[in-house]
Amino acid sequence: MEENKEIFVAHRLGEIKTDSDEEYLAHMLCLEGTCKYRFNRQDFELHAGDLSIIRKRKMIEKIVASDDFRCRIIYVKPEFVTLCTPQSNYGTKGQLALFLNPVMHLNREQQDICLRDFELLEQRINDTSHRFYRETVINAMRMAILDFFDFHARIYGENDITTQNASIMNRFLKMLEDGAYREHREVTYYADCLCVTSKYLSEVSKKVSGYGANYWINNYTILDITRLLRDKSLSLVQISDMFGFSSMAYFSRYVQQYSGIKPSDYRE
Repeated sequence: MEENKEIFVAHRLGEIKTDSDEEYLAHMLCLEGTCKYRFNRQDFELHAGDLSIIRKRKMIEKIVASDDFRCRIIYVKPEFVTLCTPQSNYGTKGQLALFLNPVMHLNREQQDICLRDFELLEQRINDTSHRFYRETVINAMRMAILDFFDFHARIYGENDITTQNASIMNRFLKMLEDGAYREHREVTYYADCLCVTSKYLSEVSKKVSGYGANYWINNYTILDITRLLRDKSLSLVQISDMFGFSSMAYFSRYVQQYSGIKPSDYRE
């Protein structure tokens, strides 16, 4: 059986390392025990029945699972998720909400639905002899995504997002995902690229995510910087240069302002 590189189901942690060059979105259902991890500079803990959806696995740190921890994980390439995601503005809200809190506490009915989604996906992924193999996998993943949307909307509530606002926010986030913040940390740059005013972009970001555009620019920036600071093969000067800071003093002030500690403290 040929391994599907776009999507696969794992039954334990560690089948893909967080520092792997290949990027996968991770959807993990906790079946038993507990698992603690740090994501986006915050600590989270999974218990039986919890669903965790991580868009950026390289932002995960300090994973500690109990001896009795059991899980099911769907790993999916970002481009395959995009292909499978239904045309719904809710996806924008969900993406942002999961960046801030990747854990959903499912009730018993939702747990059963989620587990069935995982099992169906695994069945479809393994059925490589099906004449319409890729279409069956896409449809199974699409159904799972719709269920994830439903879980999230029921747990956290719905929020109407216009098509225009969803489009602006998606394009803004795409620029940040692509690393534009390494050279550009002014809202005006992103607003100009999106053909809107800085004020309007900030208003859209606030309406959609609860946070202004500056928050997302600085959050992506500091997450990337702190990840690089843990790589001791890179000097502080090299990292500062990667982000175009005019001086080491400015770099140090920025890191301390948005992370709460000095760059050198990451090296201790």
